[in-house]
Amino acid sequence: MGRPNELPDPVAFAVDRAMRPYDANAVTHFFNALVAIDRVLTRFRTAYLGKVSPVHLFWGSFDLAVTRFSGRVAPPHPGGIPALPDKVTREAYSHEVSSAGFWPGGGGVDFPAFYSYAYPVPNGFARAPVAPDRAYFDKTLREFLLPYDAVRQASDPEAVLMAFLESSYQAAADLGGWDRPALECPPGVAGQPRTF
Repeated sequence: MGRPNELPDPVAFAVDRAMRPYDANAVTHFFNALVAIDRVLTRFRTAYLGKVSPVHLFWGSFDLAVTRFSGRVAPPHPGGIPALPDKVTREAYSHEVSSAGFWPGGGGVDFPAFYSYAYPVPNGFARAPVAPDRAYFDKTLREFLLPYDAVRQASDPEAVLMAFLESSYQAAADLGGWDRPALECPPGVAGQPRTF
């Protein structure tokens, strides 16, 4: 190993001597954005009783994500994701998922955006109504996108992002036939166990 994963043409760490620019102001703004986004993703995570991932950063694509699982086995993923071993992809998508998050752009999207996708993609998912109005389905990526600026410029950014997370998840769960009453609950407080 000894080299980055999920990157095209990775250079081994031991021989990578390339200079990289560093803009402290940009890094600080990005960090503050991730902290605010993490707060909303974490709140979204608390409204689910089924298996759900922690909010986490994929360093290869540099996206902050949270994933809900239906509990049912998914068809084997075909693989073919560039710079990601197929066995990793098949393990990651061994069960039905609805995943959402934020990434700063790249991979065919030239702007920072929130995303939401389902695997397997249920019939009708691309046509599902997802809030807010600026959210749309990208046919190439096969997922919903919401430009970061649509959230950042909103009068209530957290409410706009939560509407996107909830509506895109509901589309995936409803069209995928998930047992929503058994999997969902009112939002909780992160780090505090529920009492029933």
